[in-house]
Parts: sequence; structure tokens; C-alpha cells
Amino acid sequence: MRCALIGSGSAGNALLVTAGDTTLLVDCGYSIKAFEARAEQLDFDPRRLSAVLVTHEHDDHLGGVLPLSRRYRVPVHWARGTRIAATARHGEAASTHDFSPHARFTIGDIRVTPVPVPHDAREPTQFVFSDGRARFGLLTDLGSITPHVLEAYADCDALCLEFNHEPALLESSEYPPSLRRRIASPYGHLSNAQAEQLLARLKGPRLTRVVAAHLSEKTNRPALVAACLARVAADITTDIASQDAVVPWFDVGA
Repeated sequence: MRCALIGSGSAGNALLVTAGDTTLLVDCGYSIKAFEARAEQLDFDPRRLSAVLVTHEHDDHLGGVLPLSRRYRVPVHWARGTRIAATARHGEAASTHDFSPHARFTIGDIRVTPVPVPHDAREPTQFVFSDGRARFGLLTDLGSITPHVLEAYADCDALCLEFNHEPALLESSEYPPSLRRRIASPYGHLSNAQAEQLLARLKGPRLTRVVAAHLSEKTNRPALVAACLARVAADITTDIASQDAVVPWFDVGA
């Protein structure tokens, strides 16, 4: 199994997961033009997409999904609540499949385990992917850590984990008070300290790579995230994703 990030941040997120003859795109908060340009950097042809999975309906995850689905005739998989919220605003996909956030399902060579998370969306879901040998966990857009999250993401070989904001920078930001409260709430986004604590609890003998993702450009700094990773994951290969650059393909479980 291999993964690559088209990009990640407060204005756009997209992730590729491939195994065997199957390639999944998780979210697309980028325009088709931007997505295609970054896919070319990864030497990936969008016509090879097997399906698009959507975590939730916020624009930084959904914005390009439906145009992409219609252009490439790619089916979209999402929770029912996400579908209702998304299609009410953006129209229909080429084809859609609702999944239960509480039941595993398989697309081609990849087994998908949805994980419900606390976030201010209709039916927000994150994912753990497996090819039968390795496990890759995507975990962003949650405001608090639940027992189910800890259980679902145990024993991953690689992890893409949200490091969204630094509380002091959030508090002094130009964001209105209502937005600052939303981000810091149990249904908002993980702070650097929360993510560091979570990573310390998830770190096990199988975990060999961590990608820090969904950094806010206004209320976080890569250097602060790097310090968190150095404290808890010094013996693990790490990357810090950004809004404007791809994270190249990496093997999971290699």
C-alpha cells in the first residue's frame, strides 16, 4: 500500500491511497485544475481513480469532489448525512454510495474502516485503510479524542494526523471570537498539544511514519509542529504537510 498527499491545510485537503489495482482519493478541496497539476507531480493519472471517499461536507474537503466525480465518472462514497449536506449545496455526483460509519467495507483491493469523530459537521468520518498486510490511518478534523478513536487507530503502520493550531496563536488571531471558540471546542480541531498527546498514545512497534496534516496557516507554525514530533516521534519518519505542496508517495508498512 502507498499513499501521497495532494495537499493539506485549512483551505484544501486531498489524499491518495493505492494498493494493487485500486486507488482511492480521500476528499478534494482543490479545483480540478489544481488537483490535476498536483496529480501530475505525483505521476498519477486521475483516470485511474477507483473511487472518492469524503470525510465531511466542509469546503476544504468537499469543494472539488463533485466536479471531479462528474469529469472522470468516479463514484463517491460518503456517510448519508454528508451526502445530504453536500448534494444540497453542490449538486449530484456521477454515482454515489452511502456507507455506515460503523461498518467496514471494501473497494477493490482496499479494506476501509470508517471512524466516526467529534467534529461540527453532519456525519463526520475519518478512515483506516488496509491491504490485508499494512494499516494506514487518516485522522484529521476532530476536536477531541474518544475511546473509539484510540481503539480504531491502534497498530497503524503509518498515520496522517491533524496538528491544526497552537492555542496561543489562535487566541491572538484575527479570527472572530465565535470562530476561535469553534476551533478550540470539542467539536473543532486538535491543537498541537492534543495531537502530540494522541500520537504518544497511538505510537506502537508497527508505527514507522507520521504525516502531520491540516496545519492552520494563520494559527500554527511548522516549527512548532516539528518540535512536537521531535518530542514524541524522534525515532519515526515524519513529514509536515502543507497547503501548497504535495507529500510524495510513500510506502506503508515497508
